[in-house]
Amino acid sequence: MSNIIADNAFGRFLKFWRKVHNINQEALAFKLNSSARHISRLENGSSRASESLIKDIAQVLSLGERDSNHLLIAAGYAAEPKTVDFNNSNLKWLRNAMMLNLKALDPHPAVLLDSSANILMVNKAWLSFYHQQNADIDNVTNLFDFLFNLQDSSQNNSTQQDTLSVILMSLQQQALFSNNEQDYDLQQRLEKSANVPNDWQQRAAKLEPMASFRTQATINGIKRTFYSVNSTVGALGPTAYASAPQLTINTLFPEDDSFNLSIFIEDDIKHPLLFY
Repeated sequence: MSNIIADNAFGRFLKFWRKVHNINQEALAFKLNSSARHISRLENGSSRASESLIKDIAQVLSLGERDSNHLLIAAGYAAEPKTVDFNNSNLKWLRNAMMLNLKALDPHPAVLLDSSANILMVNKAWLSFYHQQNADIDNVTNLFDFLFNLQDSSQNNSTQQDTLSVILMSLQQQALFSNNEQDYDLQQRLEKSANVPNDWQQRAAKLEPMASFRTQATINGIKRTFYSVNSTVGALGPTAYASAPQLTINTLFPEDDSFNLSIFIEDDIKHPLLFY
C-alpha cells in the first residue's frame, strides 16, 4: 500500500459515510456538482479536498458537528466547534455533574474552565487556597488573566516564568490553528503582562507541553510547589477536544504528599461561582 493511500484518513472517512448513507460515488458527485472521478481520487488519496467542498459533503450527507469536524481534521483543516452556552437550560445535567466533580475534589483546589479559560465554577478549596495568599478573587472571571497578574516578577522565579511561557505558547498555537480573533486577543492580552519574560517564546520552545505544569504559592509563610493538572471534559472520539462546550477542570496537587490539605476547607466560604 502506498503512503498516499495509507495516510489518507479523509478518504477513509468519506468512503465510510457514503456507505452509511448508501450513496455511490456518482450520486454523491451529482449532489456536489462534481464528478465521480474526483470523488474516487479523494477516496484513494490522489486529490485533496478543499475546505468548502468538505463542508458541502457534510451538508449533503447530513453530518452533525462531531462528524463534520472529523472530516475537516482528517483533511488537514481546523475543526469548527459550535458555540454552546454552558448556562443553557438544556445543560442543567452537565452543570450539576461538574459541580459534583468539583465538590468531590475538595480539599484539592479545583476550577471549571471554558475553552478561553473563563471560570465557570470553583470549589471551596480553590477559594481558600487563594484567600490564604491574600489574592483578590471576588471579581475573577478568567483564570489566565488571574494567574498572569498574580505572579511576583520581582522574585525572578524561573519555574513561574517557564509556566507563563508554556501557557502563552499553547495559546499562541491554538490561535494559529483556529485563526480565531478571540484566541488571538487572549494570547496578546496575556503577553503584555509585566510578569511575562521577554524570551517567553524561546523558553517555551525548549519545553514540551503537558497536561500539567508546576506552580508555586506561599502558604502560611512557606513557599510550596503544586502541580496544576488539566482534565478535559469532552465527547468521545478523536475530536473530543473540539466538541463544545470544551470544558476543562484545573486541579492543584501538592508536590509534597505529606502536606495537609485540610487547611483549604472553609465551611462558611462564599463566592458567586461556588454552587454548593
